[in-house]
Amino acid sequence: MKRPSHGGNLAWAAALANCPPSLILDFSASINPLGPPKSAIAAIESGLDNLVAYPDPNYAELRQCLTQLHPTLPPDWILPGNGSAELLTWACRELSELDETLIITPAFRDYQRGLKAFGARIRECPLMRELSTPSVRLGDGEMGREIDSLMPLLPDSLTSSLQKEGTRQGLLLNTPHNPTGQLFTSEAIEPYLKQFALVVVDEAFMDFLPPEQEQSLIPLIGDYPNLVILRSLTKFYSLPGLRLGYCIAHPERLQRWQEWRDPWPINTLAAAAAAAVVQDRAFQQQTWDWLAPARKQLFQGLAKLPGLQPYPSAANFLLVHSEKSTSQIQAQLLQHHRILIRDCLSFPELGDRFFRVAVRTQADNQRLLTALDAILIS
Repeated sequence: MKRPSHGGNLAWAAALANCPPSLILDFSASINPLGPPKSAIAAIESGLDNLVAYPDPNYAELRQCLTQLHPTLPPDWILPGNGSAELLTWACRELSELDETLIITPAFRDYQRGLKAFGARIRECPLMRELSTPSVRLGDGEMGREIDSLMPLLPDSLTSSLQKEGTRQGLLLNTPHNPTGQLFTSEAIEPYLKQFALVVVDEAFMDFLPPEQEQSLIPLIGDYPNLVILRSLTKFYSLPGLRLGYCIAHPERLQRWQEWRDPWPINTLAAAAAAAVVQDRAFQQQTWDWLAPARKQLFQGLAKLPGLQPYPSAANFLLVHSEKSTSQIQAQLLQHHRILIRDCLSFPELGDRFFRVAVRTQADNQRLLTALDAILIS
């Protein structure tokens, strides 16, 4: 079976571990371990009677519910999608119409896929030139100080790659950054909104930060018609099987995307679940209360293991540098402990000396740390 380029491929992992997929403890997909919320399950059960009718192609009710997450936005500035991956496709179609698109590397593999599908010209801008020597170690610092340390400047190569006037360039980036977990401030990104013809900001992991720590560009959307923001509902609410996401952009752009795509990209049950979870304040607070201590526990545990150095992260995952082949570590974890981690072979800049792990419950985190300890000292 071919090695997966994404996390969460339990069929591949189970084949290596020689066990059913249900027995795999998955650290490779950065999904909230507290979900799905009960509100989502209840909405799905209540929506079963609606399966006999087509969904509303305009998803008016779902758009209205999403404004509860973003009260300053009118519904027509929001477009729900079949996961943020579907909406990324349409963003890449628009970016391909420009002279070139800049992406910050290492980058989520689907950025390259989406841009190449439409023949876009791509220019890479390295975020970190010395990935093999992490320079930041956080021990017992408070959460606020930790987040402050994760707000670097964007790479200088972005500015140096700007072309002469008349060249139409696009910029595609994510924050918090995947796979490093670094958080870019909205102030750091805003100057580029004035310099690029189109800026697409993937905020798939932004909702894992409590509102007072978010660095979303949503407050700027009304001032910049060239800004597109992508959001996911599957990671925070643990619903990857339903495929849910949404885009925030100028209504004219969203109307154009609506004309390009399938008339009913979101099924009735997925739309019902999405409308329910965005109103689930208790689950949102539960997630924010869980993440900070669980991430700190996992970070500190990894930092104590021989040959491993985790990077601090603003998201629900950690990037880890390893002195040992991560492919070997991944195989040993599967074969001896039925644990799956995310190798970074799909990030060419990282290769076989990095892996990424999701933050899970403290019990799951400890199981991973114990298994890694046994592997690394053997």
